[in-house]
Amino acid sequence: MFLEIVTPEAGLFKGDVESVIVPGVNGEFQMLENHAAIVSLLQEGDIKIKGNISIDEAYQDKFTDIDNAKVLHIKSGTLELKDNQIIILVD
Repeated sequence: MFLEIVTPEAGLFKGDVESVIVPGVNGEFQMLENHAAIVSLLQEGDIKIKGNISIDEAYQDKFTDIDNAKVLHIKSGTLELKDNQIIILVD
């Protein structure tokens, strides 16, 4: 599954992942390979990314390592998942 996380300033992450957990406005939810297409608003919380991933050196300070996952705290955002490609726009 391919994930891209973008802010107004920069693209923070782009790469293949195993799973993504996001703070949806109706509660936290997880996306795995072959998840149904979805569009969702995100609220303040943590995006948790699992898989063998590497973060660009310039953005490593924005992510923390918790329980074998890379975690990015966001204030809000929008997510679209279609055909195993996730795009997350965050503030």
